Amino acid sequence: MKYTTIDFKLKDSIATIIFNRPDASNSINLELAKDFMYATMQCSENSAVRVVVITGAGKVFCPGGDVKSFAAQGKNLPYYLRDVTTYLHAAVSRLARLDAPVISAVNGVAAGAGMGLVCASDFALAAESARFTMAYTRIGLAPDGGSSYYLTRIVGLRKAVELTLTNHQLSAIEALELGIVNQVVPDEELTVKVESLANQLASGATKAYGAAKRLLYNAWTETLETQMELESQTIAAMAHTEYAQEAIAAFVEKRTPRLKGQ
Repeated sequence: MKYTTIDFKLKDSIATIIFNRPDASNSINLELAKDFMYATMQCSENSAVRVVVITGAGKVFCPGGDVKSFAAQGKNLPYYLRDVTTYLHAAVSRLARLDAPVISAVNGVAAGAGMGLVCASDFALAAESARFTMAYTRIGLAPDGGSSYYLTRIVGLRKAVELTLTNHQLSAIEALELGIVNQVVPDEELTVKVESLANQLASGATKAYGAAKRLLYNAWTETLETQMELESQTIAAMAHTEYAQEAIAAFVEKRTPRLKGQ
């Protein structure tokens, strides 16, 4: 599929989605939201995809919505934002339901929906120069892209309210301390570190990753007994897979599994 606002690459089971609007600092307009949704659809429909990496071209990850495009809408802005968020939210939903782990490679500013995407990812590695801010209320808007859902779960309600209402800009280290990112690395090492993690995950048990993700993310809304029943059902289901049976045998026999993760 041909995209106009992102670059999409698939190599060695690793799909890379690169926001690429150099004239608008990789901000999200309607076209990018559509491209992003179709790219995530491409990932979800291709069983060869074992890891998804999201990053930005140049020195910016994603500053959120394209405010200039918002200003150009005039009285049609509410309808335009409905359009943009329909596609953006479909993309976030698809990423959340992938078996494949999702990695954000934060190479610069992550603001608004860009920060939301970082929070929605399963892993986030940030360059030392990266900066994070919610940014919405600064222009009189409210969070989108799942940021209110994920940020609250990561940092807690009190801190999420503070970050959203004050638009405080976090350094990469501050984001690490709050749990928004997993690791901070020198700018020049980000690509290598992300590739290393992606390759490690791509060689693992993809179906088990997906099952584990669903259990962990659903745990917020279930009772202990319901969650344990889901765990029981899920671990039994995973035991049916050829990979689990081979991996267990390999563990007992102290050898490497002969199958790639399913």
